[in-house]
Amino acid sequence: MTGIIEADYVVVGAGSAGCVLAARLSENGRYKVVLLEAGGDDRPTKNLSQFASNLMIHIPVGYSSTLKDPKVNWLFTTEPDPGTGGRTHVWPRGKVLGGSSSINAMLYVRGQAADYDGWRQLGCEGWAWDDVLPYFRKAQNQERGGCDLHATGGPLNVADMRDAHPISEALIEACDQAGIPRYADLNGPDQEGATWYQVTQKNGARCSSAVAYLHPAMKRPNLRVETNALAGRVLFEGKRAVGVEFTQNGERRVAMARGEVILAGGAINSPQLLQLSGVGPGGLLREHGIEVVADLPGVGENLQDHYIVAARYRLKSGTISVNEQSKGGRLAAEAMKYLLFRKGLLTLSAAHVAAFCKSRPDLAGPDIQFHILPATMDLEKLFNEQKMELEGAPGMTIAPCQLRPESRGHIRIKSADPSVYPAIFANYLADPLDQEVIVAGLKWARKIGQQPAIAQYVESEMNPGLEVQTDEQLLEFARQTGSTLYHPVGSCQMGNGPMAVVDAQLRVRGVEGLRVVDASIMPRLISGNTNAPSIMIGEKGADMILAAANQPVAA
Repeated sequence: MTGIIEADYVVVGAGSAGCVLAARLSENGRYKVVLLEAGGDDRPTKNLSQFASNLMIHIPVGYSSTLKDPKVNWLFTTEPDPGTGGRTHVWPRGKVLGGSSSINAMLYVRGQAADYDGWRQLGCEGWAWDDVLPYFRKAQNQERGGCDLHATGGPLNVADMRDAHPISEALIEACDQAGIPRYADLNGPDQEGATWYQVTQKNGARCSSAVAYLHPAMKRPNLRVETNALAGRVLFEGKRAVGVEFTQNGERRVAMARGEVILAGGAINSPQLLQLSGVGPGGLLREHGIEVVADLPGVGENLQDHYIVAARYRLKSGTISVNEQSKGGRLAAEAMKYLLFRKGLLTLSAAHVAAFCKSRPDLAGPDIQFHILPATMDLEKLFNEQKMELEGAPGMTIAPCQLRPESRGHIRIKSADPSVYPAIFANYLADPLDQEVIVAGLKWARKIGQQPAIAQYVESEMNPGLEVQTDEQLLEFARQTGSTLYHPVGSCQMGNGPMAVVDAQLRVRGVEGLRVVDASIMPRLISGNTNAPSIMIGEKGADMILAAANQPVAA
């Protein structure tokens, strides 16, 4: 073993929350912080070994490449899933500075106020909507300007899309005609409605957590960032976490923490590392020869994810969709537009139009979200291989997901070797309610596609297909064709029940000096994309850690 590093705080994982933590904990200059990241530097000129991959990170449309790029992506695979025809599912997760915020579709969605009020009702004191809103605002630089819900001056730039595709505009009008009213702000007081997504971009480039928080902080002498550093286990003295053992360039090293160890590896890596460190279900740990430090049965349980399916439409010949814009001379023109003006196709996200609606009118809030775009791709290649290959003929996609699934999966180590990926059991569509809502989502998709504003452009429905009509047929279509929306959460859930892993201060139960600060602490999945909430968790977690450090120690 070579190279012992000493710091006040050791943060494991430079993802959406980890970059926030490293920046905020080192901000006052008082504390020395070490940030460990299993992947490499995301800056092209700082990491020539993956120059092309890193270039794709910062060009917004590059997500279509990084989605399947092992240089910047863990590319986990689930176990065969009984609810989806026994299929396995590829789960991309960022393995690079910025984590999944470096490879995601950049959509800025907070969820509903009721999501966070629900967390409080589950025993997470201090996590209600009124408690978390200040941290969403603290993080944000909203290009539209500040108000009660939004703020300017924060590190994370939130922008409108730089180009409005005419077919997307027609799709928003179609949503309105279908009964999903047009509105301006999907992160406003009422989520129900249809509008353009906002994105985490600045001047037409991706604004990841690394760009927003970490890059400016890396100049500080009290922040040390170690890349290509795979954490193997948390080190304990008795019940107190005192450091992290990691492997870097084939050597075993140790980062020691005078204050706290903070895990920010996300919903897969954080529970895996806890289990490797002796914190988790006792039987599982003993099965792999790991000494039990704290028998916490909830570590790795309560896994949730959004499951998305897609209705695809062929548009009439002569209609210009993203499909044609991404080919030949049109693509060359779009590339030139991006180089000169930072506008056009290369700035676009994986979805243009956001729509939120209810599967039943008696619900208090939406339980279905749509990702809508004027493009079509091979769904089998996308969902089974994470390959985004746009078709040649014009098309559009209306893709629903259930916002708050009842089905629960789990994550469990398969080996005491940290380089061996854990077993991921997604358990999609296991609950009857999830099945009902995904069918309702497909019916809503068809309703949108039939409205006059968009029907004038439609030649035919490609999927599910006119032969798929009954609820049973729609459910079978969903089982056989859907996959992850890249939002795994909940596997180190916060709360005070028997399956809780962390308390409301994000401290791991049964031990000292150890916290988890990432999406894995969510007790329930929020109603939307998870990047903005993960950054909020990083902001709030950093405040908690700094507040604890400033508390006087009792005599």
